[in-house]
Amino acid sequence: MEKQLPKNATKKKAARKPYSAADIKLLKAHSKARTPVAKVAKTLKRSEGSLRQKALSLGIGLGHQR
Repeated sequence: MEKQLPKNATKKKAARKPYSAADIKLLKAHSKARTPVAKVAKTLKRSEGSLRQKALSLGIGLGHQR
């Protein structure tokens, strides 16, 4: 059976951590070095999806689909 939450219970949202200039610099360096996304995710302590989205918005390639 599914556990029901009380009506007044609030769902906790994931806190979004903004990208610093240093994070962007590292992301660009890893992109150039063609580092696997999983490895970059562990280094920057972010999800692979987050990194892919940021790379897309910066217009840089990341991962195997280039």
